[in-house]
Amino acid sequence: MRGSFAPQYAALFARPWMVWGSGVLVATLNVFLFAFDRPWTASDGLRNWGDWVLSGVGLVRRPDLLAPWFYSGSLLNLGVIVGGAIAALLSKEFAIRVPARAELAKGAAGGLLMGVGAVLAFGCNIGGFFSATSALSLSGLGMMLGLGAGAFLGLRYLIWEVAHRPGWSRGGGRVYLQAGGRAAASQPWAGAFVFCLVLATLFVYARAGYGTQGVFLLFGAAFGVIFQRSRFCLVRAFREPFMTGDAEHTRAAALALVVSMLGFAILKFTDLKDKTEWVFPAAGFGSLAGGLAFGVGMTLAGGCGAGSLWRAGEGQVKLWVAVACFALGASLVRLGAAQTGLLQKLGAAVFLPSLLGWAGAIVLIVAIAIGWAVLATWNEQTGRFSVSA
Repeated sequence: MRGSFAPQYAALFARPWMVWGSGVLVATLNVFLFAFDRPWTASDGLRNWGDWVLSGVGLVRRPDLLAPWFYSGSLLNLGVIVGGAIAALLSKEFAIRVPARAELAKGAAGGLLMGVGAVLAFGCNIGGFFSATSALSLSGLGMMLGLGAGAFLGLRYLIWEVAHRPGWSRGGGRVYLQAGGRAAASQPWAGAFVFCLVLATLFVYARAGYGTQGVFLLFGAAFGVIFQRSRFCLVRAFREPFMTGDAEHTRAAALALVVSMLGFAILKFTDLKDKTEWVFPAAGFGSLAGGLAFGVGMTLAGGCGAGSLWRAGEGQVKLWVAVACFALGASLVRLGAAQTGLLQKLGAAVFLPSLLGWAGAIVLIVAIAIGWAVLATWNEQTGRFSVSA
C-alpha cells in the first residue's frame, strides 16, 4: 500500500467509486450471472436461510431443502455480505455500529415487510423488480410502481416520527472496532485475510465437485464489493427524490436497468435462455402489493434486499436484524401462501414481447427508464416532490 501499487490501491479503496459506473458494473454482472445460470435475487436465498432455521427447530418439514452452503441463492447472499466486509475492511470503513433500540425495532419491522413483499411479488427489489424487468416481465414494472409508492409512504412515516416521537431513535447508539490508530492499519490486513479465505473456499468447492456453487459465491462477493465502494443503492433510487431531491442513484438505477434489460433480451432473443425464465405470475395484485410492502419495509430498514446484505457486511447491526427478520418472514409467509393457495392468485405471468413484440417491449422499458431518470432530475432541480424543499 506504500509502494508502487499505492495509487491503484487508493483509487480502489481510498475514494468512493462513481455511482453510475457501478450501476453499469452491477447490470453487466447480472447479465453474465443470468447467462451462467440465473439472475440475481436476494429473497430466495434469504428464504432458504429462514427455511433452514425453521426446519432445524422442527417448525417446517422440507426433505428437499438444500443446506445454505449448497444453495445458489444463499451463496450469492453470503458472497454479498463477505464482499461488503472485504471492501469495508480494505477501505478502513468497517465498524460494528449498534443503533438505538427503536432503530433496531424499525430494522425488524422493515425486514418482516420486505419478506412479505418478496413473497407477494415473487422476488425482492432486485429479483422482483430489477431482474424481472430486465427479463421483460410485466410483473417487474408493477413492482416498480409499488416500490415507489411504498418508499413514499415509508418516508412519510419517518417524517412523522421525527416530528412527533423524536426520542424514539435518539441515544443508545454505540460503535465498536472503528478504524483509528492501530485499528486503521490492521483493517486492510484483515480484509486481505478474508479475501484469501474466499479464494480458499472456492478451491475447496472446486475440489469437492461443487465448482458451480463456488462461482455463485464469487459473483456475490463481486456484487458486495461494488455496492460497498459506490454506496449504490436502490433504496436511495426510490427514496431520495422524495427525501432530499438527489437523483444521482435514480439515474444510475435507470441506466443499470437499461443495460441489464438489453443483455437479458439478447440472451432470450437468441434462445440462449428460455423466454419464460424470470417471468413471474405476479402481474397485477402480487407485484403492486408486494412492491408496496417491500418499499415501506426497505425505507424503514434503511436497506433493500441487496443493501441490507452489504451493509450487514460492513457492520451495521440494524441490518443484521433486518436480514434475519426478512429471512424468517419470507419463509413463514411463503409457507402460509403455499398452503392457502394464495400463490396461484397473485397475478398473471406476462412476457412483454408476447404482447408488444420485441421492439415494442424494449422501447417501452427504455422509455420508462428514461422517464424515471428525467422526472427525478426535474424534481432535483425544482424540489417539487421533495419534503426538504
